[in-house]
Amino acid sequence: MSSIAKSLGKVVDLGAPWRGVGPFIFAVFHRDDYPAGNAQLGPVTGTAGHHIGSDFGHPSGWNMYHGKTVPGFPAHPHKGFETISIVDKGLIDHHDSAGAGARYGPGDVQWVTAGNGISHSEMFPLVHEDKPNPLEMYQIWINLPAAKKSSPPDFVMMWSDSIPVVTKESTHGSAKVRVIAGSFDGVSAPKPPVNSYASDPAGDVAIYLVDLDARASVKLPVANNPKTKRLLYVHDRDRSDDAKVNVSGTWVDNKAGFEQSAESIATDRLTLTAGNAPVKVLVLQGVEIDEPVAKHGPFVMNTHKEIEEAFALYRKTEFGGWPWGSSAPVYPADKPRFAKFPDGHYEYPEGEPAAAKA
Repeated sequence: MSSIAKSLGKVVDLGAPWRGVGPFIFAVFHRDDYPAGNAQLGPVTGTAGHHIGSDFGHPSGWNMYHGKTVPGFPAHPHKGFETISIVDKGLIDHHDSAGAGARYGPGDVQWVTAGNGISHSEMFPLVHEDKPNPLEMYQIWINLPAAKKSSPPDFVMMWSDSIPVVTKESTHGSAKVRVIAGSFDGVSAPKPPVNSYASDPAGDVAIYLVDLDARASVKLPVANNPKTKRLLYVHDRDRSDDAKVNVSGTWVDNKAGFEQSAESIATDRLTLTAGNAPVKVLVLQGVEIDEPVAKHGPFVMNTHKEIEEAFALYRKTEFGGWPWGSSAPVYPADKPRFAKFPDGHYEYPEGEPAAAKA
């Protein structure tokens, strides 16, 4: 008697920015080979040839984005969704309309619930004057259900030492999985903001950042809900053209994706095996929010009328105004990693020297 093999999934085009899956709207990976910095924490080489104010995809290997002196994204609004920023290299300086701020760096994650509206800036200060300032970071947008779109804005810092890493060793090297949301083989991620969609177990939200040495392997857990959707984003770790990963028998090249099938999501553990070069895989999963989606620029709502109302509210209130003297503020070069919250309390990474907290 013959049988038809169950499909585990398919290779997909990710696009630019990377397309989302389930509740995720999109994801983007920034990699910039910034030079040494100057006294203003901008590029010592200057910005000639860059399209100041809107500099993307620059052939020099680094971008100013919307920054004019310091690279990054000066003050801009968000409403109705969440941003998740994961840093591998470099620093990010955060300021927002609630008076909060933060500096975070390699291994850290900032999770912002925009809720009913917030403005923030995300700048990339080039703090080293004697060496290059490379930046590698992911930003992920995840939707909020209608009931949470009116929640107060909030953010949490997940410092690098608080994010669990599951390591699988083999004769071929190691596979390391950073558990940023959800759980992996019984290891749970730090808690997201209280009003996050990821705080609802029914959403089955998980974010894993998988780092594979050449020919190393790891198995992904099954999903907790048969309605969960999962997408793998494959990209090189060490800028190798040979970077690719085998997903349970299917090869996925660098800058391509693999979408797990609905028929296998809750029953089959995908096996990821790197090829002859190290590779990274961002894994996003979650149950789709079963509501209409209307999005325009920095706002994600349920209807186009709500989008119009969001723009009107921002024009009227600026989501609390902008309490900083610049639209692109940065901290001094020697400022350590920290977070200041709207209620005035400070938070620091574990083990930060006491002198740095003064």
